[in-house]
Amino acid sequence: MSAETAEPTGLTTGSADAASRRREQRGWYFYDFACSVYSTSVLTVFLGPYLTSVAKAAADADGFVHPLGIPVRAGSLFAYAVSVSVVVAVIVMPVVGAAADRTGRKKPLLAAAAYVGAAATTGMFFLDGHRYLLGAFLLIVANASISVSMVLYNAYLPQIAGPDERDAVSSRGWAFGYTSGALVLILNLVLYTGHDSFGLSESDAVRICLASAGVWWGAFTVIPLRRLRDRRVTPGGEGAVGSGWRQLTATLRNMRRHPLTLSFLLAYLVYNDGVQTVISQASVYGSEELGLDQTTLITAVLLVQVLAVAGALGMGRLARVYGAKRTILGSLVVWTLILVAGYFLPADSPVFFYVLASAIGLVLGGSQALSRSLFSHLVPHGKEAEYFSAYEMSDRGLSWLGPLVFGLAYQLTGSYRDAIISLVIFFVVGSVLLARVPIRQAVAAAGNPVPERI
Repeated sequence: MSAETAEPTGLTTGSADAASRRREQRGWYFYDFACSVYSTSVLTVFLGPYLTSVAKAAADADGFVHPLGIPVRAGSLFAYAVSVSVVVAVIVMPVVGAAADRTGRKKPLLAAAAYVGAAATTGMFFLDGHRYLLGAFLLIVANASISVSMVLYNAYLPQIAGPDERDAVSSRGWAFGYTSGALVLILNLVLYTGHDSFGLSESDAVRICLASAGVWWGAFTVIPLRRLRDRRVTPGGEGAVGSGWRQLTATLRNMRRHPLTLSFLLAYLVYNDGVQTVISQASVYGSEELGLDQTTLITAVLLVQVLAVAGALGMGRLARVYGAKRTILGSLVVWTLILVAGYFLPADSPVFFYVLASAIGLVLGGSQALSRSLFSHLVPHGKEAEYFSAYEMSDRGLSWLGPLVFGLAYQLTGSYRDAIISLVIFFVVGSVLLARVPIRQAVAAAGNPVPERI
């Protein structure tokens, strides 16, 4: 097993070192700024409805397409592709996590994952006509790539922030991401609503919006790559790539010595599966079930981005008063109420959809940021990338069940309302599991200092 040569916290002291750490933190924020436009413009807004329309154009008389000879209802294709992308990520992430910890070279691996994802997203410009298979393939590559890159990105957090500042640093990272998402969505809205004046068809405008997210992702990834630094590790051990799955097995075996960390991961796996599915399927639900146009969907997601910045920072402050665990539990209650309200939401009612979007914005960033910072306290020193690889599997890598449930519910019933209400179970079960984890005891068991409020 590798071990950092730095102090147990991965940090150093002194004014010069503090300035260097702040510089790294600012660079770290910018990867959220770079890649979040994929999550907002591509995954949340444009690709779901657009890929669904492409699949419907290629469907047979019964509304089915047949990728690899498998009959798939066109309206379920996007959800299924998200699930497949997660499976691909699960295969790759253990190898990457092991390579990062054994070599200490997180940065080149982050660069590779980021630019593969950015290239796939840029390639969505060529998604037109009946090319639903191309769209599904590019979605799988891009979604798997962002999951892999987030393993490495998150693994930097314990190394660049002390225990008492991680909630704030993590929340600022999410705030940077939502700021960039809002900015790009404003540009998307201008292009999409004014596509005629730009001499573009609606399809052309959507494809430009998709591709521009890839360009943005690649361009701003340069900043964290310049500011983040790799830490030296003790040499030795097998080749990281060849031992990736063995390393994952060893990591999970090691986690058995930290059952409370494992218990938190299980809770996070369940409730975050619901969060990720709501994010990825919201636009499909709005367009297909509620009959809302693309402009309304863009505006609603823009509202989510703006409020998510305030929500992430506000929930970070709540965590300092009430603790991260209690704040997350409160957000899960709100998520449950959002889904119940969404089930009863009337069609062709943009105002009600905006109200629901506002509620999502206020809890989205905070629940994710605080979960990340809370987990960082539960990671034994020297195991950052390995444990965050497992965390990322919970964050993105094992979030295949929600989209699969959503897709199957629609496939079987033909109703997106039935599909959306099925996600309530993820938040209810996740809340129960999280409530049972004694966080302070879990932090101490991982060998880390226990913050005054957690």
